[in-house]
Amino acid sequence: MGGEANLLDGRRLRLHVRGAVQGVGFRPYVYGLATRYRLGGFVANDSGGVVIEVQGERTSDFLAALPLEKPPLARIDAISVQPVGAVASEAFCIRTSEQGRVSTRIVADAATCAECLRELFDPANRFYRYPFINCTHCGPRYTIAERLPYDRSRTAMKSFAMCEACAAEYADSNSRRFHAEAIACPRCGPRLSHAAEDIAAAIAAGKIVAIKGLGGYQLVCDARDEAVVRLLRQRKQRDRKPFAVMVGSTDAVAGIADAEAAELALLETLPRPIVLMRSRHRLAPAIAPDLSRLGIMLPVAPLHHLIFEALESAHRRTDGSWAIVATSANPGGEPLVIDNREAELRLDGIADLVVSHDRDIVTRSDDSVAMVVAGRTQFIRRARGYVPEPVRLARPVPPILSVGGALKSTVTVTRGNEAFVSQHIGDLDTAEGVRFFEETIGHLLSTLDVEPLVVVHDLHPNMASTRFAEASGRRLIAVQHHHAHAASVMAEHGVVAPALALVLDGFGQGSDGGVWGGELLLCEGAQFRRLGHLAPMKMPGGDRAAREPWRMAASVLHGLQHGDAIATRFATQPQAVRLCAMLDQPGVPLTTSAGRLFDAAAGLLGVCPVQGYEGEAAMKLEALVRMPRIMHDGWTVTRGVLSLLPLLSRLAAKDIDPVEGAELFHGTFAAACVDWIVRAARETGITTVTLSGGCFLNAILAEEVGRGCVAAGLNPLLPRQLPPNDGGLSLGQAWIAALQLEQHGLEGTA
Repeated sequence: MGGEANLLDGRRLRLHVRGAVQGVGFRPYVYGLATRYRLGGFVANDSGGVVIEVQGERTSDFLAALPLEKPPLARIDAISVQPVGAVASEAFCIRTSEQGRVSTRIVADAATCAECLRELFDPANRFYRYPFINCTHCGPRYTIAERLPYDRSRTAMKSFAMCEACAAEYADSNSRRFHAEAIACPRCGPRLSHAAEDIAAAIAAGKIVAIKGLGGYQLVCDARDEAVVRLLRQRKQRDRKPFAVMVGSTDAVAGIADAEAAELALLETLPRPIVLMRSRHRLAPAIAPDLSRLGIMLPVAPLHHLIFEALESAHRRTDGSWAIVATSANPGGEPLVIDNREAELRLDGIADLVVSHDRDIVTRSDDSVAMVVAGRTQFIRRARGYVPEPVRLARPVPPILSVGGALKSTVTVTRGNEAFVSQHIGDLDTAEGVRFFEETIGHLLSTLDVEPLVVVHDLHPNMASTRFAEASGRRLIAVQHHHAHAASVMAEHGVVAPALALVLDGFGQGSDGGVWGGELLLCEGAQFRRLGHLAPMKMPGGDRAAREPWRMAASVLHGLQHGDAIATRFATQPQAVRLCAMLDQPGVPLTTSAGRLFDAAAGLLGVCPVQGYEGEAAMKLEALVRMPRIMHDGWTVTRGVLSLLPLLSRLAAKDIDPVEGAELFHGTFAAACVDWIVRAARETGITTVTLSGGCFLNAILAEEVGRGCVAAGLNPLLPRQLPPNDGGLSLGQAWIAALQLEQHGLEGTA
């Protein structure tokens, strides 16, 4: 603030700090800073963030230092300063929180910090081996917060009265736990039902253990024991979908994966996401069947560190460091279990041992999943550790609730120029999933103190999210699925000018009522125009074709006039004989879906005739690729329609090797997409292109299309703060609704 700030020395100033400044040690930080400069006044949480009053001869020094030395978890969005009337000499203090309409936010949960880890394993420390150790730099936040402002009385810690030692540390301005709202110790805090040594012994004995973590229960077992991993699959009814694994340190990663420096760096960040890395295939094969990547995470909570310490000390193994499966405790795809009694009931028959504790989980939240694409983080699932950090919008918008789609669901609530995208909710195909969806909406609206002006939903009328919107009694706005995908990327990158959008997805209802999924759009303001699409393919059996890639392969053979080969090519499939006749009939659904194109390729190459989980065929196809190759005559573009029929004809050849086919498919499809985009850029003069949709979780496709666009002089934008799949849909819906409201004169407020 320079020389002007010096003019404020000696005056009493009132500051309002907005951002993520509650629950991160910001008030004690301010207290220490004010004490350093011998200032009087106070600091308190309020509904908008933190309010500070300072008075003394060095207020300018205080103002200069305030944003520079903030705690590691704090995020400052804005600081307002105004002079107020001076008061009599007073010592600086921390006051009780001020009430009012909430406009602040809370930070996400953070992994155990280095200082707490040192205390955890120090026999002389009062927190020695206490599985709930935390401080203002780490521990639970969002998952225990009931409402704001963030004070102990508004969290799941309200029922734990502090002992004398904790109360003293809480009040000690020199302590790292000064006003740490979740402070607790073995004398006064939450208690675990089983010791870490008992958990480690059960894992070492080949048992499956359910552990109550920060955002819900996890199921863990020995990741090197094929028999127990298969047993977990059987009990959890999860046939082939990959499991994540947890290791005790980054040193242990080298034994199971070929990790790049950027992947290790992401692994060690405070959110502690699951990070996809190239597998060395040294764990149980049943963990990630036929896949090249392995999801790895580091310990998140103190208990994880205690378990690994017990495993390495009491159950040392000769085949490498310990690695444990760490997967969500949700039977049959239901929401994550968070309640103790619910865990005993729903996990009975799945876990051999259920480990609970008496601190409630207020907000369930899965582990986040990410990978590194083109040197930057790419989310697959955004949840614990990142939520509720908002996406900053280009300008303030009205209060909006958008409810996403039906798969990989999230919801978004806007407040001013912030969009709060919920944690991953999951699929809305069960009653429990819908309850979690509604619970999440209620918690977000309550915590943020927002009353939405409109509710935004997908065009598809039969989605549970659409039905919720229609029953809300509020004004509704419907947004086309792939337009929302494109707008999600535009919103997070602050793009307000017209942009091209390549959306490669599995399914979304088009504005013409058709089944879209491979779309080239021109987005301008709240509107879009469909410039082109993938050549339509027949979907024999409708939705069943999305679960059985051999059907899409049969559709390709039929289109190539090789329908007579379907019965012999897919002789193991009972419906193969009838399928050719079915494809000859009128009324077979058509789709432009890129997801179904991947399925067709996988089916033709015999990689995955029937899927056990969404995306399995595409993931197995990607796993075969060593180096993508281009079949330069493998596609055509006619009046905006991109056809890969020449490529598919090559993949249909009986003599093609699956690896060769997978490499040709990835390289050719990426090159075709770049050609398609470049043609549209020349016609429109637009050079910014957003890349979104679930198919961009394919790292090869994302990198090759991005690289090709840059080489052509274009500006490709991938989603970075959210996943490219339907997890980002709700943000795009909210942004489009905001633009529509703006057109009608209903602008946002700060």
